[in-house]
Amino acid sequence: MECTEVMKALEEYGNPQTKKTLMKHGAKEPCFGVKVQDLKKILKQTKKNHSLSIQLYATGNTDAMYLAGLMADETQMTEEILQEWASKAYWYYLSEYTVPWVAAETSFGFKLAKSWLLSNEEHIVAAGWSTLASIASLYPDEELDLDFYQSCLEKIKTSIHESPNRVRYVQNGFVIAIGTYVKGLTKQAKQTAKSIGKVSVDMDGTTCKVPLAETYIQKVIDKDRIGKKRKSARC
Repeated sequence: MECTEVMKALEEYGNPQTKKTLMKHGAKEPCFGVKVQDLKKILKQTKKNHSLSIQLYATGNTDAMYLAGLMADETQMTEEILQEWASKAYWYYLSEYTVPWVAAETSFGFKLAKSWLLSNEEHIVAAGWSTLASIASLYPDEELDLDFYQSCLEKIKTSIHESPNRVRYVQNGFVIAIGTYVKGLTKQAKQTAKSIGKVSVDMDGTTCKVPLAETYIQKVIDKDRIGKKRKSARC
């Protein structure tokens, strides 16, 4: 499929109620309001397609940008392109999911994520934490820099409540991810979760809630699913 064909398909799949929901959460025009299951119908036709994903992200259409992340070929992705994607990820669906998912599956994702943590822009920092969490969910523990992840938990324990709004949200998710996917750090992650307690995040009037990290990790422990890695960051 060509970019114009994909955009036409997206417009046809557009759903007014989905668009209303997305825009309530932070999406802006242009936006058709395409459900994820419909995005995946298009993805079945395109498969991974590096050049097409670049074109779609460049449209600025939020549905196309999200689809671009699902379609991106991590083996052809470059740091420069992901830096550009991160800078244009204007709301959290893109900055905390689309961009980090792709970054986590590249060979340079860890390095990039660490650099994003040093940014002065909230959405870039959030992308960094989300990327690190996704990396932890994908790769074997022996391939992770556990000392660095441990230091991240310490940092969150002492600073999360002073972090910017969306950074608080993803840092809370980071604690959950480490407690869930990294066996060697589950105990420390749970202690961190207990220490930080309830994390307050302004959800812009939506009904979304911030999960209590300690409770979430304990549920995974009870299900005996600690350390079960994911096959892909993208969904």
